[in-house]
Amino acid sequence: MSVSRKRKKELQKLQKQANQLWETQQVLVGEAASVAREASRQLGHFGREQVKPQVQAGYEKYAAPYVDKGKKVVNSTVIPAAGAVVGSALSVWDAANDTRAQLASGRGFALPDSKNYGKKADKYAREASRYLSAKLERSAPQKKGMGAGGVIAIILGVAAAAGVLYAAWQTLRADDELWVADDPLRAPDA
Repeated sequence: MSVSRKRKKELQKLQKQANQLWETQQVLVGEAASVAREASRQLGHFGREQVKPQVQAGYEKYAAPYVDKGKKVVNSTVIPAAGAVVGSALSVWDAANDTRAQLASGRGFALPDSKNYGKKADKYAREASRYLSAKLERSAPQKKGMGAGGVIAIILGVAAAAGVLYAAWQTLRADDELWVADDPLRAPDA
């Protein structure tokens, strides 16, 4: 199949135009990539300078008091209660060991001295409570960074901002699809 000279010239001209278009598109894509990199860098700065302080302030204002209350409740009630339970269990264990030792030594089974065992139980409970609270304070270092609550607050803030922006866009956009008739429709004549 042969192509005439005129068609060959037109095809060469078309190929040259396509190559020029390709080169300009490559330049445009390169510039768009540099703009995107700069936008990403600016967004990072904005997040560090504007968003993070606002989120941190919101966390400190709204969530931190409740977190502190939770820590106080754990330290003032849960740990002493756990210590008392462990102390009571240890005192029962010691009482059982004492009874076992009495039976093994041949002294027989005597009625327990409730005052003595009550004092021992209180003593063991206090020691266990002190030991557990000291161990818990050592094992749980204070975190300096943002925790799960801060991350959740950021996510909820971004979602709320997106919702507000979407609602504003829906309200303010020019919608050509909405059409209202100039005259109301008449009922058909019967």
